[in-house]
Amino acid sequence: MSENNTRWLLVHDYPIVAGYTSSSASLALELPKSYPDTQIDMVYFRPQLTLIEQGAIRQLTDRSFDGERWQRWSRHRTNANPWRRGYDSVETHLLLVEEWLEREVRGQAA
Repeated sequence: MSENNTRWLLVHDYPIVAGYTSSSASLALELPKSYPDTQIDMVYFRPQLTLIEQGAIRQLTDRSFDGERWQRWSRHRTNANPWRRGYDSVETHLLLVEEWLEREVRGQAA
């Protein structure tokens, strides 16, 4: 999907790990124009995710696109985990998303 010169990859019914009030959500990734040479950053969810038992999820903001309100998770690669041109892809970014979701449930956000 493209909106306002921004390319989005939408994944519907994405399974959410146990510990959230939703077991699935729509997930969106903003694909830079220079992807796959440039990294994918962050992740967006709809409906907004909430933890069942623990406190608030940190570093969240809202963003509207595709006529909907999405929850933006401000999560980024680090110097210890840089984007590897020619290796990293949507698939490896989704592995990071899984890790971010699991860290929040464990209360080990980093």
